[in-house]
Amino acid sequence: MVPILDYLLERQISPQWRGLLSALASEFEAQIGRDELRQLMHRVGSRFAAAHPLPACGSTAELAQALNAYWQQMDWGYVQLADEPESLRIVHYCAPLHAFGDTALAWTPAFLEGVYQTWLSALGAQGLSVAQTSAYGEDSALEFRLGRHPA
Repeated sequence: MVPILDYLLERQISPQWRGLLSALASEFEAQIGRDELRQLMHRVGSRFAAAHPLPACGSTAELAQALNAYWQQMDWGYVQLADEPESLRIVHYCAPLHAFGDTALAWTPAFLEGVYQTWLSALGAQGLSVAQTSAYGEDSALEFRLGRHPA
């Protein structure tokens, strides 16, 4: 199934952006360290989320619906949420981050981390932080958790 998923995800990326994003990522990696790239992408995600606020949500189900409506209109995959005892589990599928190239998957997910941090803080999750808890998987999944994380 992975080759099929790879094919579909590759088709998701507009050909007009493939070369540019790959070259941009290569130049970033040549000039900036991985930790700094993660910080940069987190800030870009925060800026993006601030420019595209979510509506108020009264439950995890409403939040998932609002997130998925937004990601669907952008063709940025979908999200599944799960309330857990100490955190909110956020699994984002099919984000087109591989458009930057495979090595960039070490730092581009910080974009989503920044987006979710900003959106969830705006919805009342002050004092909690979003942290990436998995690498980009073969199933295109990235996992994040909203909770109390060590500094």
